[in-house]
Amino acid sequence: MRISIEGSLPRELGLTRSEAKKAAEAFAAFSSARCGEVFREVAVIVQDDEASAAAHEAIMGVGGATDVITQRYEPMPPEPDGVYGELYVNADQAIRLAAVHRWAKRGWDAKKEFLLYIAHGMDHLSGEDDATPEGYARMRRRELLWCSRCASAAAIAARPLTRRERFSSNIGARGIHASVSPS
Repeated sequence: MRISIEGSLPRELGLTRSEAKKAAEAFAAFSSARCGEVFREVAVIVQDDEASAAAHEAIMGVGGATDVITQRYEPMPPEPDGVYGELYVNADQAIRLAAVHRWAKRGWDAKKEFLLYIAHGMDHLSGEDDATPEGYARMRRRELLWCSRCASAAAIAARPLTRRERFSSNIGARGIHASVSPS
């Protein structure tokens, strides 16, 4: 799976390119597992309001900026079958809406909002649709779960290992599977 992050990530997001790529890779894996298709290549294109409005008009024929626009492409021979696409993700909107989000007082921030947009785009790439209230609710529940799983994994990976973890032979959740002998 190839995931690329294109464009500038505004500082107000509090997100590094590496963090965005790791989250996008996780969301693609979650989405792939859900739909049964291999995600081959996805470009996440970071945009501002102006670029989002232009892409929204050009791709969907709708005026105005939006959170994320999803473009899925068929593989071109000799590429293998799978999911190929682009996500046009609006950083300005994530920054603006995070401040007024109903969860803002509980730690919801621009970074989480932006990552939610990437999760939403990956869900659309797998064929999900939010045109109905039921479809929207189903997608939102799943995407928030994906974001929660990424946040939990990041928090675990960011904290220092305990002595027991450093010398344990099975730390599967941390991605460490071999024994480490003390020096």
